[in-house]
Amino acid sequence: MRYVIVTGDDLGLSPGVNRGILEAYERGVVTSASLLVDRAASAAAAGAVRHTAGLSVGLHVDLADAAGRPLIDLADTPACRVEVERQVARFAQLVGRPPTHLDSHRNIHRHPRALPAFRDVAGRHGLPLREHSLPGYVSSFYGQWDGLTHLEQIGVDGLIRILTALPAGWSEVGCHPGYVDGDLRSSYRCERRTELETLQDPRITQAAAALGITFVSFADLLPSSERGAG
Repeated sequence: MRYVIVTGDDLGLSPGVNRGILEAYERGVVTSASLLVDRAASAAAAGAVRHTAGLSVGLHVDLADAAGRPLIDLADTPACRVEVERQVARFAQLVGRPPTHLDSHRNIHRHPRALPAFRDVAGRHGLPLREHSLPGYVSSFYGQWDGLTHLEQIGVDGLIRILTALPAGWSEVGCHPGYVDGDLRSSYRCERRTELETLQDPRITQAAAALGITFVSFADLLPSSERGAG
């Protein structure tokens, strides 16, 4: 059996991204989202998901400000730890419950000096850390590399290929659905709308059923006694 979490990253990035992720959850196969806590649209995103019980919501740690300027020296592991802890606390303040998982904007947790801080905070709070715990992370549903747009990678056929190649067990497929609006400061723009359309296409659920895939959320990783807590 294959269990797949589909996580919409960048919740809180802009109103259009918030709208797209929630739409992909309500009408598509997204089961999880990762929230940026310090953006202008973060509070609105948190309010929208506060009572959305079926959507697992984790923390999308960002160690830069909205303009891309570093908040801290990534080589300073203790400072990274303090900042990640601050964002965990900020998440709980906004959403009213702890995050279900931990990952980072632009995969900054991969930085060798920042990673120990992420692992420490994740362990302290009992959170799955992307690429360092279950589920196995799949990053190939992404439509831009080498400065070029590759919509074929994030179309229906592209996602079905990705789902077909998933191993047995637990996987997480990252995605970035959304609508482009005036508040979106990102080079990943038209790709978000294509992702949104793909994630809502009924051929995805049909293919998943044929492949024996069940779409789940991070809540399903918890022991049954803990599900629904918080």
